[in-house]
Amino acid sequence: MSGGGLLVAGTTSDAGKSVVTAGICRWLVRRGVKVAPFKGQNMSLNSFVTREGAEIGRAQAMQAQAARVEPTALMNPVLLKPGSDRSSQVVLMGRPVGELSARGYHGGRQKTLLEPVMACLEELRGTYDAVICEGAGSPAEINLRRTDIVNMGIARAARLPVLVVGDIDRGGVFAQFFGTTALLAPEDQELIAGYLVNKFRGDVSLLEPGLEMLRGLTGRRTFGVLPYAHGLGIDEEDGLRVSLRGTVRESVVAPPVGEDVLRVAVCAVPLMSNFTDVDALAAEPGVIVRFVDRPEELADADLVIVPGTRGTVRALEWLRERGLAGALARRAAEGRPVLGVCGGFQVLGEHIDDEVESRAGAVPGLGLLPVRVRFAAEKTLARPSGEALGQPVEGYEIHHGVAEVLGGEPFLDGCRVGEVWGTHWHGSLESDAFRRAFLRAVAAASGRRFVPAPDTSFADLREAQLDRLGDLIEEHADTDALLRLIEGGAPSGLPYVPPGAPDFPGAPAAGTPGAAQ
Repeated sequence: MSGGGLLVAGTTSDAGKSVVTAGICRWLVRRGVKVAPFKGQNMSLNSFVTREGAEIGRAQAMQAQAARVEPTALMNPVLLKPGSDRSSQVVLMGRPVGELSARGYHGGRQKTLLEPVMACLEELRGTYDAVICEGAGSPAEINLRRTDIVNMGIARAARLPVLVVGDIDRGGVFAQFFGTTALLAPEDQELIAGYLVNKFRGDVSLLEPGLEMLRGLTGRRTFGVLPYAHGLGIDEEDGLRVSLRGTVRESVVAPPVGEDVLRVAVCAVPLMSNFTDVDALAAEPGVIVRFVDRPEELADADLVIVPGTRGTVRALEWLRERGLAGALARRAAEGRPVLGVCGGFQVLGEHIDDEVESRAGAVPGLGLLPVRVRFAAEKTLARPSGEALGQPVEGYEIHHGVAEVLGGEPFLDGCRVGEVWGTHWHGSLESDAFRRAFLRAVAAASGRRFVPAPDTSFADLREAQLDRLGDLIEEHADTDALLRLIEGGAPSGLPYVPPGAPDFPGAPAAGTPGAAQ
């Protein structure tokens, strides 16, 4: 028999779906429930490689960690990686299957993916006691409802109850809850079980009259009011809110162990991918991380990072246009540390031949490392491990560029020349001993009396963050009611909220378990 389930939808993007899903997963697993996360379709440049070599969204990998299970491709069968404002690479079951425009995807291809998405969900539900699904954007995007495979499309096909999360810190949350419900077709409204208020500041008693009025208007209850908590944006899908960097910035910052701090500037390149690589640096006491887009902002930096990007040639052009390319060259000549990761490593090389990603052909790189890069049609997806700076280190690789290293000192399958370092490995700085050794090398090259803390454990910090998410659910949500919802589905007899949206031809009939579009 299939396990229980719940879809966590949101009134808007960034309402808190990812962290609420993770929090529910952590709360359930602490109760002894065997639980897994799921997101049918994710749009993100922040991805992860599973142990079987599949690429999925980092948010789902984080949610799997919250559930204390190994992430797999089943948990995020469709991943869209934007390459421009109008097109994305489509990753299906962890492997790229093509590049599509938004019109091409929503115009037909997306609907064909419902069957494999539902197959993944049903496999998880047959394996786990509960599957907590995350929606995308808003379920009330009525222009996309016909081909939806991530919000009400899967909720109706799998008969999942839906919990709608709203960010009250933005204002207008009552209108968002009511409007979201009232814009859905009657058959979809049957599954909207209720609401969860997120990021509330102040006295909850002042909010309660509004919640009661909302219940009177919609016939649906509010399952909890989560307080505003700093630094909970663990592995965001996109944007520049970095999880542990946010925690360090917004909470009491531990003083540096040595006499100096260490300043890290991250070039905010277009289509930046896996910006979570700098989380582990920001978790170190005395390390200050900031994103920059002007050459003068590199002047006082002890380390400059050129991060990964979905558009290597575009990032290279951006660095030159902004004057950052010249600033990086001056740093290299002065022996001041620069680290390039993945696409950032590629732009530091001598030459790029790209007939795949940008189709720009032969393009000169910045020439700071003796590396030539050729883009291959097949994407490299790997989980390498090894040793660097005398310490064990592991990471993951996601790239089309194949690097030919022509010199320098070997460094994580890339190379180092002077104080310029380059590697395709994401996540290497999460290896504690290696990170400390690397920071010591940066401090020495920068003349800083910075000393890494001897006991910072990135894994422990991440676990503590996930426990905080579980605590939020346990302490501020009606967990008994949530459990009944997950086990029993949406309550029967939920009232219709007019005006609603018209249903569409071919939609699964109301009350039909397992119906597919």
